[in-house]
Amino acid sequence: MDVRIEESWKERLKNEFEKPYFETLISFVKEAYKTSVCYPPGKLIFNAFDKCPFSQTRVVILGQDPYHGAGQANGLSFSVNDGVTFPPSLINIFKELNEDLGIPMPKSGNLERWAEQGVLLLNATLTVQASMAGSHQNKGWEQFTDAVIRCINEEKEGVVFMLWGKYAQDKGKIIDTNKHFVLKSKHPSPMSANFGGWFGNKHFSQANNYLISRGQNPIEW
Repeated sequence: MDVRIEESWKERLKNEFEKPYFETLISFVKEAYKTSVCYPPGKLIFNAFDKCPFSQTRVVILGQDPYHGAGQANGLSFSVNDGVTFPPSLINIFKELNEDLGIPMPKSGNLERWAEQGVLLLNATLTVQASMAGSHQNKGWEQFTDAVIRCINEEKEGVVFMLWGKYAQDKGKIIDTNKHFVLKSKHPSPMSANFGGWFGNKHFSQANNYLISRGQNPIEW
């Protein structure tokens, strides 16, 4: 199956693309996009990989679903297109960045600037139907993104994984904590963050300190 995805990822995941579950998944996605409004736009489904090649991946931030509102999702977890109002989770991410590193609230919620520095902004499920959160879960995407995490875990060393909330932490159980730096906290959504465990986690400074300790440039968050 010919999947349009950045070449270094395509090479590593090619066996996944040939598996029966993936063929079934792609058939489902094609039909869903044909018969209903879905996000992100088809050309951006693999945007996280296109913006952050395997060789450049230094940090992984794991989300669950794409945003399901009009014009929001751009294929990067927690990210929205330029000019789109920040969703509550993203506001809380920026608030923690300000508290942790003194970075002021940015004008755009488009996190491509992170991806281009080696931050893989990976959702567990890469597509969603409009206004229906979780509508494309359990169709095969989770198996595919597990394979992505396994690939990073096995083939790289010293990657920072940010696992926010129980869902991401459960998905991250396959990560070897002896090889990689795993950061865990509550999810930044208001429902979770407002009860403590998100604000003050200092994940952004911890990630940068770890990268610097390995002789790498910090991320300009």
